[in-house]
Formats: sequence, C-alpha cells, structure tokens
Amino acid sequence: MAKGFCVWLTGLSDAGKSTLASLLEQALLERGLSVEVLDADVVRRALSPELGFSQEDRDLNIRRIGFLAQRLAHHGVAVVAAAVSPFRRTRDEVRAGIEHFVEVFVSCPVEVLKARDTKGLYRRFAEGRITGLAGLDAPYEPPLRPEVVVSTDRETPAEGVRRVLGALELLKLVPAVPGEEYSEEETKVLEKRLKDLGYI
Repeated sequence: MAKGFCVWLTGLSDAGKSTLASLLEQALLERGLSVEVLDADVVRRALSPELGFSQEDRDLNIRRIGFLAQRLAHHGVAVVAAAVSPFRRTRDEVRAGIEHFVEVFVSCPVEVLKARDTKGLYRRFAEGRITGLAGLDAPYEPPLRPEVVVSTDRETPAEGVRRVLGALELLKLVPAVPGEEYSEEETKVLEKRLKDLGYI
C-alpha cells in the first residue's frame, strides 16, 4: 500500500491556500497517487454546520478535519488540507495524530490580502458587517516550525507547489519525476531547512 501523508496548508483568508491545494492535487494525481483535498469551508458546511466561530468551535472544526485526514492517510491517501487553522496548539494536535505530516505556512501580508479580497471578507470587515476575522480582530498564530513556507506575495502558486513537492520528495513521501529534477541549489536549500528542523 502507498504511504499516506497529509500536507496541511495554513494561513490567513485569501493567502492562496485553495489555489495551492488545487495545483498540488493535480501534481500528485499526475504522479499516480490517490489524493483527497479537505477544504475547511467545504468540510464545515458538510460536517459542522452547527459550529460558529468561537475559539472552541474553530478548534472543533480543525479537529474534525484532522480526524478525516488521519483516517485517509492511514489508508494510503495523499491528503491536502486547506484551513486557516489559526491556533498553533490545535495544529500540533493534528500533527501528533498523523504519522507523515507536512505543514505549509501560506504567508502573505495583510495589506496584500486586503487588496486581493476575493471573498469580500476584508471589505465586509472594514464596513463593520463581520467580526472574528483571523489576523485582524481574531488571533492567528503562525507555525513555528513548518516544513515549507510559501510567500504568495513574492512567488507564484506554481513556484510554491514546486517547493512543496520538493520537500515531499526529500521526505520520501512522493516519487521524483524524471526530467523535473530540482537544481542543486534548490535541493540544498530544502534539505538544509528540513535537517535544521529535524525532519530528515
């Protein structure tokens, strides 16, 4: 059976998690893996419609996504989870339950996110129509030791996905693709980061 794993994309709203998840799903499918994307908004609507946006409810939604990810990964599925998941402790709980877990911090400055505002959340917040937006009037705790950081204000989604795939290859979770080898410099940078973090 294939080795299952979970790539957990965390970051503020509009940082680019869903875009990266979609591209990563396609890249993993092309490598012959069974893939499941768990988008927090979709899972919330399907499994947690009763939840609000208190810290307790946000944590419960993340734990439910984490449980799904754990069961899927246990059965050899490559799981890509895209969730703001604002609280570090809860993300660490999810990590502890999944043998092969790769945390990706999808980073972007709030001012850039306000300009993107694809869902209109930042505009509605500015108008006083919503509250509890992570990174503004609600907390967001960035990961301390993510395997990969993708800065979507400085790199394209394709570049970000390429680095995530590079980390997955170095961790021996996905096969390398002939003809798509990384440069020696790219490999050294990724390898150093993962070694410094104690992941390889």
